[in-house]
Amino acid sequence: MTIPTASTPPAASAASMTYRCPADGSRAPVESLAWHCPTCGGPWDLDFIPSSPVPLNSLTGRVNSLWRYEEALPLAGPAAGVTLGEGRTPLIPLTDSISAKLDFLMPTLSFKDRGAVMLAELARRLGPGRVARVVADSSGNAGTAVAAYCARTRLPCTVYVPEATSPKKTEQIRAHGAHVTLVPGDREATAVAARAAADQPGTFYASHVHNPYFLHGTKTYVYELWEDLGGRLPDTVVVPVGNGTLLLGAWLAIGELHAQGLITGRPALIAVQAKAVSPLAAAFRAGAHDLPGDTPSHTPPPTLAEGIAIPRPPRAAQILRAVRESGGTFLTVTEDQLRTAQLDLAARGLFVEPTGVACWAAMMAQPPQEGRTSVVPLCGAGAKTGLAAQ
Repeated sequence: MTIPTASTPPAASAASMTYRCPADGSRAPVESLAWHCPTCGGPWDLDFIPSSPVPLNSLTGRVNSLWRYEEALPLAGPAAGVTLGEGRTPLIPLTDSISAKLDFLMPTLSFKDRGAVMLAELARRLGPGRVARVVADSSGNAGTAVAAYCARTRLPCTVYVPEATSPKKTEQIRAHGAHVTLVPGDREATAVAARAAADQPGTFYASHVHNPYFLHGTKTYVYELWEDLGGRLPDTVVVPVGNGTLLLGAWLAIGELHAQGLITGRPALIAVQAKAVSPLAAAFRAGAHDLPGDTPSHTPPPTLAEGIAIPRPPRAAQILRAVRESGGTFLTVTEDQLRTAQLDLAARGLFVEPTGVACWAAMMAQPPQEGRTSVVPLCGAGAKTGLAAQ
């Protein structure tokens, strides 16, 4: 993923921002509600870079949420807007060299709150005269987060999920007042159904894949690491990858911090996929720069890591490029490794859903090299799914 070159102050209104297609350079104003590039159909990037560095030594007195990094965000902090106190999750050691970021302690119990708050705040600022309803698609966690933040803004919301989604996740979505549409088939079929609804007038598509505001929310994961570690980052940042929103947000933040001279080197990105559904890992190992365009559509095999079971992520080329440029790699984990990792974390006092344990499973199988430090995210609470069947 490239770091945009147009400078826009974070206090600018949404209406002054511009979407840009990284593939062909097409542009659209944010207020147009265009959710994808009209030329190639691909996802947007955002023409935004921080107006000034985040001042590490001045953060102590700021609001205790991701909005504390106001210089790095494309929307100004919501004094009267959307927030549930998201962000600022604990960082704890698992071993001498591996720490865990407890993002399952977010308000809706997953890291997706980081991006969902940005989408909801953007929809709110675009105004009721333009946004009549919000639509999202998800394997569960992103939809829950969007539903919660839409409830906060009192925006009508519909979330499309695969029919096999964990009942606890769909229950949580409904509890926030959103309408749940169960879609037969896999995650890709769900996305297709949501995109058809997104084309209706007055619809804001809160896509955690296509809308770059989501990435500018997830990048605060790395800003928090940088703050927690006193102005540095670990040698490797390990992230689970399905659609790649956490990885691309992390790479965006790493580029911003490096460009501003706030870090001297860039950590390697270690991307983790479930072995059962690992198209990006396969492409990376084959030396490909994107997924094949003529791959036939098929239902992927089941995996406990439902949140990263994405057969054709729209930002595949950006994900592969980010991992390569960072000097990182892809790792895959089996279903048995996921089960073992979930039980191991539970024995340490941390109850995490199977998708959220993928990175720890990878590190258990392949620890970092001697003298190198790593951070793994624990992305979703175990209460959302329960223990994986043994």
